[in-house]
Amino acid sequence: MSPALAHRSLPRRSLLKLAGGAVTAGALLGTSGCGLLGGSQAESGGNGLVEKANLRVGALPINDLAPLHLAVRNGYFQQEGLTVEIVTAPDGSAALNSTIGGDYDITYSSYVPFFQAQAKGIADLKIVADCASATSNTTMIMTSPGSKVHLPQDLAGKKIAISGPNTITELLVKATMHAHGVDYSKVQLAPIPFINMPAALQQGQVDAAIVTEPFLTLAARNSGAVPVVDTATGPLEDLPLTGYGATAKFCQENPKTVAAFQRALDRAVAEAQDRSKIEPLLPEFAKIDRDTAAIITLLKFNSRADATRLQRVPRLMKDFGFITADLDVASMIATPPQA
Repeated sequence: MSPALAHRSLPRRSLLKLAGGAVTAGALLGTSGCGLLGGSQAESGGNGLVEKANLRVGALPINDLAPLHLAVRNGYFQQEGLTVEIVTAPDGSAALNSTIGGDYDITYSSYVPFFQAQAKGIADLKIVADCASATSNTTMIMTSPGSKVHLPQDLAGKKIAISGPNTITELLVKATMHAHGVDYSKVQLAPIPFINMPAALQQGQVDAAIVTEPFLTLAARNSGAVPVVDTATGPLEDLPLTGYGATAKFCQENPKTVAAFQRALDRAVAEAQDRSKIEPLLPEFAKIDRDTAAIITLLKFNSRADATRLQRVPRLMKDFGFITADLDVASMIATPPQA
């Protein structure tokens, strides 16, 4: 184990929780009463550059969104004719629901609930931009220092904390165990918020937990949690985790707006490859202290949605029972209009 890992601890974000087969369209839409369009051009005040100048973007206070905040801070959206309001949602599910209901124009989302909503016909969605993919030391299955769980094979039949059912964390646990030849069908998965996972490990409530940054660093540093297996290796290396989505109707009605958003985000993601550009922003929007911000491992930031890469996610989802039919990701990508 590297010195960096010895100081690491837990989870990264409230990854979106979309209930499985029990979710109905009415429950997902909530009570906003808004249509899928998210407001007309007249209401939003389009300009000569875009159809809708003012955008509400659903978000969570997590590291993945550093490029989005960088684009706002540096005026990249304004230069494209956009005013972006980043709206912090209570959790990922709420952000996705609000976008489907029309309260947000674009939202950050884990791909699992995003693709699940599309596959179940709950909404017709488009991928506006990619956000982040897995890198080593960012999402791990960890355990307490005195645990008898040392290897992936030791997870068989154990109780493992995940952020919630039908989330990217559940998919990663199952896919990682399968990759190591471990039967995941008898594992007990316990939904626990990332922030509470270190205590759950310490108190013996669970045998292991899948944790992500910055909680991974916090769990290792504050609770002595130790890694069992890195989920971002082998067949899951560079797996796309999160992206930005919108309803198909919003994208159809606002193609110049979507393209402007994509261009600004492309610019910010390119700049965010230099860690020094984004690390100072983390304490502000991700609510972590500067010392933690300086040592956490960051995900791989992306912007352009690549169908071949993204197709890996629904393929895994089908393999592990999250969806029942193939999903064509290429048809879901919002492509900018031709110049």
